[in-house]
Amino acid sequence: PGYTVEQYRERLEFELGIIEKMKFPGYFLIVADFIKWAKSQGIPVGPGRGSGAGSLVAYSTTITDIDPLRFSLLFERFLNPDRVSMPDFDIDFCQDRREEVIRYVQQKYGRDQVGQIITFGTLQARAVLRDVGRVLQMPYGQVDKLSKMVPQNPANPVKLADAIANEPRFAEEAEKEPIVQTLLDTAQKLEGLYRHASTHAAGIVIGDRPLSELVPMYRDPRSDMPVTQFNMKYVEQAGLVKFDFLGLKTLTVLETAVKLIRRRGVDIDLATIPLDDKETYSMLSRGEVVGVFQVESAGMRKALIGMRPDCIEDIIALVALYRPGPMENIPTYNARKHGEEEMASIHPKIDHLVKETQGVIVYQEQVMQIAQELSGYSLGEADLLRRAMGKKIRAEMDKQRERFVSGAVERGVSKPQADFIFDLLAKFADYGFNKSHAAAYAVVSYQTAYLKAHYPVEFLAASMTLDMSNTDKLADFRQDAM
Repeated sequence: PGYTVEQYRERLEFELGIIEKMKFPGYFLIVADFIKWAKSQGIPVGPGRGSGAGSLVAYSTTITDIDPLRFSLLFERFLNPDRVSMPDFDIDFCQDRREEVIRYVQQKYGRDQVGQIITFGTLQARAVLRDVGRVLQMPYGQVDKLSKMVPQNPANPVKLADAIANEPRFAEEAEKEPIVQTLLDTAQKLEGLYRHASTHAAGIVIGDRPLSELVPMYRDPRSDMPVTQFNMKYVEQAGLVKFDFLGLKTLTVLETAVKLIRRRGVDIDLATIPLDDKETYSMLSRGEVVGVFQVESAGMRKALIGMRPDCIEDIIALVALYRPGPMENIPTYNARKHGEEEMASIHPKIDHLVKETQGVIVYQEQVMQIAQELSGYSLGEADLLRRAMGKKIRAEMDKQRERFVSGAVERGVSKPQADFIFDLLAKFADYGFNKSHAAAYAVVSYQTAYLKAHYPVEFLAASMTLDMSNTDKLADFRQDAM
């Protein structure tokens, strides 16, 4: 909507030029081929994931179902002509049928040319205490008690030294029994060592010849697929391209619900449902979200009730904002949306770029567009600026500040204003979210909400079928149905 055929053609030619210049047409064609095959077999494929949803070429070749112009997504966030890096499409498939797509790829390119990628598990604080305790022949109960004193945080594992420093009970136990001190000293020396090898959950590499001619391989006894002995980082340096085949349970729920709805003679194409359905938004505004993708948690429910979304852009913003850090902006977003607070101007030249998000910088793409509009960056350069801001390397930041401020001053912005906006962007770049990913997942969230609003029986049946073994979840669904 609001774009001309000419604008689509221009964007396509621009993207194709970069893809050809960077020698990636083959990559796009391989991904398009296995996605087309999956769709032809009735295997549900996600509308997109990650920055790949920002590509019009990907949309045109049915790799994604997200129109990047409709959602103002940037191709340079995915493939930057100013920074040579591998493209990376993460593709969500129906969890139950993901293996079929991998088998198809094996058959098409040859079993010896397709492989999984090794990952190395390291000894982390809890595991190293248990392993060393076993070697020291300490009682299981004692070691278990000590290991449970280490805070459990898989996303950001706690180092053993930090756990000991913050938990006085370790010192108390060590004082009581010298063997505990031996355990703690030995465990700290071994922490971080590789413990075992396993395979990357989603990564697959495809070679143009047998993989054994390119990288060392090994056999995982639990799989009939060869595995590279190089991990993800080194496999790319060896010249192999990685493809991520991910399983998303929600796609299976959607497919099951659509089949159940078809039984009563109604055929639904989720790719073409209206994104402005009033019933769906009013259900979300009431916080009726059991089974709705991405927004099921109590915190999300509360945020939705406060936001009262009435367009897909609200859902995209919420997916991006609902994380530690950006969350503090949700009340501001809501107050401005409902006219309870005036939208503060950052600068007249760039206010239109943050209008959609109520004057709050939410997306990495907004940081890039502001640099382009205010300081004359190309979007490729703006992506490098965004990365520099995220890494916070002093020398690089100083260089970028000089470039940003001088570009803005040339375009009629005062130096103090330019400095202020640079600092503002640096703060947001740190936790800004990738809009392409937020848009793709907001669409999946909306699809589940749409089915729940219009076909609650079938949607509930599909959700319960998929969570049959989870009694807590079944109780939630039962409660929701009453």
